[in-house]
Amino acid sequence: MFDRKTLIQSLETTETWDVIVIGGGATGLGVAIDAASRGYKTILLEQVDFAKGTSSRSTKLVHGGVRYLAQGHIDLVREALFERGLLRKNANHLVSDQVFVIPTFSFWGTWFYTIGLKIYDILSGKLSFGKSTRISKRATEERLPTLKTEHLRKGVLYHDGQFDDARLAINLAQTAIEQGATVLNHFKVTRLLKNNEGKIDGVEAKDGETDKSYTLKSKAVINATGVFSDEILHMDNANAKPSIKPSQGVHLVLDQSFLPSRDAIMIPKTSDGRVLFLVPWHNRVVVGTTDTLLDSHSLEPHALESEIDFILRTANNYLSKQVTKKDVLSIYAGLRPLAAPKDESEKTKEISRSHKIIVSNSELVTITGGKWTTYRRMAQDTINKAIALGKLPDAACKTKDLKIHGSGVEMDETDHFYVYGSDNKALAGLIEAEPELGKKLHPGSEFTKAEVVWAVRYEMARTIDDVLARRVRLLFLDAQAAIDSAPTVAAILAKELNKDKTWQDQQVKAFLDIAKNYVLSAS
Repeated sequence: MFDRKTLIQSLETTETWDVIVIGGGATGLGVAIDAASRGYKTILLEQVDFAKGTSSRSTKLVHGGVRYLAQGHIDLVREALFERGLLRKNANHLVSDQVFVIPTFSFWGTWFYTIGLKIYDILSGKLSFGKSTRISKRATEERLPTLKTEHLRKGVLYHDGQFDDARLAINLAQTAIEQGATVLNHFKVTRLLKNNEGKIDGVEAKDGETDKSYTLKSKAVINATGVFSDEILHMDNANAKPSIKPSQGVHLVLDQSFLPSRDAIMIPKTSDGRVLFLVPWHNRVVVGTTDTLLDSHSLEPHALESEIDFILRTANNYLSKQVTKKDVLSIYAGLRPLAAPKDESEKTKEISRSHKIIVSNSELVTITGGKWTTYRRMAQDTINKAIALGKLPDAACKTKDLKIHGSGVEMDETDHFYVYGSDNKALAGLIEAEPELGKKLHPGSEFTKAEVVWAVRYEMARTIDDVLARRVRLLFLDAQAAIDSAPTVAAILAKELNKDKTWQDQQVKAFLDIAKNYVLSAS
């Protein structure tokens, strides 16, 4: 079912698709699931890999957005909290309740956040993860053992969601295929096709592995390429106005000793008005994020020195165990595809976090903005728009209660394989059949050779980067360990994909070029 050759065969046998989705991030994958589950003949094309861009580089939170609540965006928060609840229900193996503590240092601060989070609780309704509450100074210290206690008064505890973003994206791709969609990574759209009336009726796309080009006809074409939306819009119209304004978010990953707790820390107002999170994730701590408007974008964005310094300085204002550059296991930067403002505003807080659907004169449908938590609603609105345009026959959305691949079983998060959900037993079966696959990829890593084999056979991984960045997450958790593991992964991939030594060497070199951006120099 997840075999690349089998999926590509459908390109030869399908005369006209109902829906072509360009982009394999959270939004595009959501659109593919929505369309396929309604019965539309659907294909998704991703130029590199699923969640290669923004969708693998989040703060790992499924949340309503406490920050947006403070800014008065009640409707946005209510929608996100509803979607957060659906995600926990439909992807229970990857989305879990995460307790956050806001340390407070004044009487008024304590009450301000207590009242605000009670509103957050109310907005979450029946899908609440738990009630917020005010806790004592002592309880705050016990929950956050590395928190500086000078001037600390109390804490405010609340609940939100935590997840593994890229793992969820892979499961969304699998779900789309199970619903009947054709989903292909390393497949780049090179041209939009138009009929005699100037309306888009398909695409040309190239297989990145064979360089073979395909002409695909379709009733509807959806541009869900995130920060690359404008490139597709310019394929359609060279004079198209910018649809997105990229905002960069940077995260540092630290050893668990910097926050030896199951609870996360939320600093609601830093020195320059931003929010900072310290979140436990896969036995490490993710610290971020920044919010820096950029004029350009790339597949591998680089953290600015000013962003790194901001995170280190702010974290050290609150932690008794001080963080230095040499303590950073990995650093990653992601670009948020914010819907561009109508004026020349340069402040990200003035740019809408809600999503926006743009329909061009050629009837190309572009979905921009939004965030991971609301991916399902964005997809629903996008397909509804295509129906409203008369491009698709009417059919009801079915994703509200649709279970995501891997869900439906209770998982123990102390089990390393918990993120595989219902695939857990089959993965364990690989090791039982071939004990060598139970060996670790790296002495300091929890990931196994079996997971690489699984990634190729059942999760459409094709490169070292696909595996170490988005299937087993090692590049995001310990960049140097990932670099050290690259030759081992290349050898497994070569065996599975029937590649030679030259290919292995090329793969290692290509991965090292990417991985160096995740290593923070101690200088």
